[in-house]
Amino acid sequence: MKVAAIVQARMGSTRLPGKVLLDIAGKSMLGRVVERLSGAESLDVVLVATTDSPHDDVIVEECRRLSVAVFRGQEDDVLDRYHQAARSIAADVVVRVTSDCPLIDPEVTDHTIRKFLVEQPDYASNVLVRTYPRGLDTEVMTAQALRQAWGEADQAYQRAHVTPYIYEHPEKFKLLSVTGEQDYSQHRWTVDTPEDLGLIHAIYERLRGKGDFVWRDVLALFNDEPELSALNRGVAQKAIHLG
Repeated sequence: MKVAAIVQARMGSTRLPGKVLLDIAGKSMLGRVVERLSGAESLDVVLVATTDSPHDDVIVEECRRLSVAVFRGQEDDVLDRYHQAARSIAADVVVRVTSDCPLIDPEVTDHTIRKFLVEQPDYASNVLVRTYPRGLDTEVMTAQALRQAWGEADQAYQRAHVTPYIYEHPEKFKLLSVTGEQDYSQHRWTVDTPEDLGLIHAIYERLRGKGDFVWRDVLALFNDEPELSALNRGVAQKAIHLG
């Protein structure tokens, strides 16, 4: 059984254009995501899924520099891009991660994948009920569930965000919510805005630019410096129905 993490990445971003290649302590944001996913023991392969737009040629170049596999597909229909990317490597299990989560944690990702493998749902994630900080998001699904969503989803936001069709139809798919022991969902560790990026820079600076920290190390920073949370406290998450 091949378990593949597919990382969606493109240069277009309405609030922070080009964010996936912005520098974070000497490495690109995409590089940080790939680096951290490489520590997940449950993954057989990591694949970056970008678009066939010329604007994303630079992402292909970065993937070559990082020695990570890359797939190119439709820009707006991300669900199709994921499905075709999964087919291209004959993945049995697809793990969805986004390239704007430079704190993605291999321990959390492994935990979600292992729950999936043990309980064998169609879809498992740590975002159905949020207890982990936003930015550690890991969604795991069978290739069959992804294929069914690809064939049936007909709303623009369902095509743009890959998984809504699955979790919006519990009558069609067996869903598994993976939660932590405590609720840390008030923390925002993803990057959509300059304020988010400022927080990530502050975290990496305090951790001396190392990439092998775990998410609890970041929690410890917030316990020591609660004022860190003010750096992006006013940022609202964009609703998925907005595309």
